[in-house]
Amino acid sequence: MTSASGMSYIDALMPALIIGLLATAILPWVNRNNTVVRTVAIVVCVGLGWRYMTWRMFSTIPSVDNPVNFMVGFIFTAVEAITMVGATASQIFLTRTRNRTAEANRNVPKLLSLPKLPKVDVLICTYNEDENILERTIIGALAINYPNFRVWVCDDGRRPWLKALCERHHVGYLTRSDNAHAKAGNINAALKKLAALDEKPDFISILDADFVPLPEFLTRGLSLALSPDVGVVQTPQHFFNPDPIQSNLALTRVWPDEQRFFFDIVMASKDAWGGAFCCGTSSIIRFDALQSIGGFPTDSVTEDYLVSLRLREKGFGTVYLNEVLSLGLAPEGLAEYTGQRARWCLGFVQICRGPSGPLKIGNGLPFVDRIMLCETFLHWSATHLFRVLGVIVPALYLLFGIEAVHANVIDAIWYLAPFLAAQIGIFLWLTDGRVIPLMSDLYQMLCSTEVLKGVVSGLLRPKGQKFKVTAKGGDRSKQFIQWPLLRIFGVLLALTAIGIANAFLIDPTRPLAESSAIALFWSWYNIIVLTLCCYVCSEQQQRRKGERFDVRVPVTISAGGASYEFYASDVSVSGIHLLGEPPLHIGSPVRARFADVSIDAYIRRKTEHGFGLEFENSGQSKAHLLRFIFSGRTSTSVGKIKPHLVATALAARIFR
Repeated sequence: MTSASGMSYIDALMPALIIGLLATAILPWVNRNNTVVRTVAIVVCVGLGWRYMTWRMFSTIPSVDNPVNFMVGFIFTAVEAITMVGATASQIFLTRTRNRTAEANRNVPKLLSLPKLPKVDVLICTYNEDENILERTIIGALAINYPNFRVWVCDDGRRPWLKALCERHHVGYLTRSDNAHAKAGNINAALKKLAALDEKPDFISILDADFVPLPEFLTRGLSLALSPDVGVVQTPQHFFNPDPIQSNLALTRVWPDEQRFFFDIVMASKDAWGGAFCCGTSSIIRFDALQSIGGFPTDSVTEDYLVSLRLREKGFGTVYLNEVLSLGLAPEGLAEYTGQRARWCLGFVQICRGPSGPLKIGNGLPFVDRIMLCETFLHWSATHLFRVLGVIVPALYLLFGIEAVHANVIDAIWYLAPFLAAQIGIFLWLTDGRVIPLMSDLYQMLCSTEVLKGVVSGLLRPKGQKFKVTAKGGDRSKQFIQWPLLRIFGVLLALTAIGIANAFLIDPTRPLAESSAIALFWSWYNIIVLTLCCYVCSEQQQRRKGERFDVRVPVTISAGGASYEFYASDVSVSGIHLLGEPPLHIGSPVRARFADVSIDAYIRRKTEHGFGLEFENSGQSKAHLLRFIFSGRTSTSVGKIKPHLVATALAARIFR
């Protein structure tokens, strides 16, 4: 490789500056959904990435004269190269995207004009969720506006109170004698009972216990299943509460949950390549097709992805409708969040080791699915391993002089900076701000140890792994520390800081190569990431009984024969905030009316811009309130993502 060492720092930075300026000047004005434009942008990004990677492989591995340096450098470079292979595959898939909203708009009238509408059985899968969570899901399901459906609660907890709740709401209640194969087994037990009915369903719809469907869910989804070769219609998972990164870093108002990148960007691209897959909840599945593969597979803890692969082997495809058609609970705690990701990782590794794996010959799996499975495996394994090594490698150099990357600063800038500039600019544009380097590294670092445990566990023991339910709706009224994860990040943070102190303060006589400058900047970046990880480990107290939804509706409150008109700014299952001065003193009982809701309430507090009412939820008024909140007229989503607001919020969280 040609060295750039004869250049000045400005000369070395110039290509990155030019790329950054071109990205800023051009990309905001072009259509990000155009395949040609996306392809050109991705080709630039991939080309610069492999220019950098080629330099890394042929110019920066230390000499074999020092076996320790060589081995550490070789291993680290190999992991980075494998990570780059996976990233390249991911970026190639991003050259296409598909939006099926127009197709759904055309097909809804065709669906509703059929002489006999398909029968849909909505299955609400539950194990240990509490009544508040399940009741709102049941009420939301009953409010679906599709004319021909039934609702069943599949209770793997065998709870008498839930059976009574189902009877009260006139929905079906299904259970079984054991919990074999967890969620997949629960669904399969329900399928057997549905198959024995006089009127079998044409489709089933899966809902997790915490996911509330919007009224249009079935009508919009079924409109894409008119073709008999469509086995699954998947819709995205949106959440009405912040994930632990949003809440613990005070990012709820400025940064969306991590899954927005996957569901809004990645799945739309996979659909364009014919590789969309079932994600469990919020899906609609053709009953006869599912029966033809023996129900949900039980040889992976991610049975949802596997069901799409098995259906694909039978000639049934999966399509993706990227519309907000259900709202659910994101994992509220860091342990639940990392545990969920570890389970997903374990399931993918089990799939890769099983009969539907990408390297199995003769299983009928299309080529695109094989590549996607390999790409996903590399994401879980190599990408997370590289993230961990990216913290350890500079610390090894600063602490012990083990040089894994033999390079000078000018060369590093010349090869790395253009790639970073292109990647940041293109992905900010392509994802509408959903990918920011610091945030991506933070999410990966938080999950890395648990994910890597899942990789090892799945490779060594693919069978016999237990499905671990992600706990939802727990008590978040007190602040507490996730000590197991904090200890890991704290140790890595301490080693990084000690390494910097050792190399530049404690031992001034130690000879330092020019690689020291690279290690120093690298370590300071790692300190930022690890510091944020430590802050996320401090679970913040959540005082609200329910998540707030933004809403702008007129509200009439009445008391003592007088009525007052206000506008609401947000609403939750426990209360509503009104703009203006409270008409009565704090604690006064009132009757609040908005949309089709009429509910008793109390004036509970005064705020800077208005006052809050606390509802007395009971009976029919509670059902009306839940239907209003989950009708699609309210929102918890983050609007336009602005990186400077994210940075400001992070700084405020750290330095407050």
